[in-house]
Amino acid sequence: MAKFGLGKGLADLETEAGASPEISTLAGMADRVVVRSLPLSQIGANPDQPRKRFAPDELSDLAQSIREHGVLQPIIVRTVTGMPHLYEIVAGERRWRASELAGRTTIPALVKPLSPENAMEIALIENVQRENLNAIEECDAYHTIMTKCNYSMADLSNLIGKSESYIRNITRLAKLPEKVKELVRDGELSASHARALAVAENPEKLAEDIISKELSVAEVTEIVRSGPRSGGARRNNRARAKEYPAESLRKAEREIEDAIGVRAHFSVKASGGGTLTLSFKNVTEMEMLAELLKQGK
Repeated sequence: MAKFGLGKGLADLETEAGASPEISTLAGMADRVVVRSLPLSQIGANPDQPRKRFAPDELSDLAQSIREHGVLQPIIVRTVTGMPHLYEIVAGERRWRASELAGRTTIPALVKPLSPENAMEIALIENVQRENLNAIEECDAYHTIMTKCNYSMADLSNLIGKSESYIRNITRLAKLPEKVKELVRDGELSASHARALAVAENPEKLAEDIISKELSVAEVTEIVRSGPRSGGARRNNRARAKEYPAESLRKAEREIEDAIGVRAHFSVKASGGGTLTLSFKNVTEMEMLAELLKQGK
């Protein structure tokens, strides 16, 4: 599949839909898009929608607004086959849900013939730019689009306009235990706390301490730095701390990751030796790493 089929800028659809924070991110679409009034019963949710949770109070407020003023911004849908519904939502699921709650039977929609991959691009961009996602939803969305579209971290960085370092830090949250992820989804832990926990030896226990003791991000970061880290940290910590200060190891790992764009991890043995592991997620990252190593970087 050609990457970024909608074009790098994803220009706007204001001539068809009017100025709108959501619609304005979505064009570069040369063919005409028509606004239609579609029955809600013919529309289904997108299973790859990055946003998984919709606050009931927010939906209730939006539903009341829709009762009074209608839906002011059309949703984006694409046609689908082999499904119970005729259309699948690309952008605007919250408005669709609130319209059902408001008792409406139809909703204005822009019908666009998009591929599943392009639909994923639009849904991700809309949610990221509007900051609708919690950190775990954002992490899952990045993993999904990189896996299903075979995107490298550099591809994703170009698509959403965020740095590879930012994406790398968010995707590390995938390693967190489900119990900790749920605390992030519920808003009991911030994204910054979650990023610190991603490299902690016992993230569940530390998460409990964060909530009960109201630990700041700086305090959690210091606890993680001064204690054992996940991934082989139990191996003779006393000997490792003497020969290789943990802070120096982590600093070296971060410098390597920033320089070459793949995850780096040092494993130190009690004897004083050790290994450096460089991890890549796909063929693109593997080829990039091989080329950098050949160049002596």
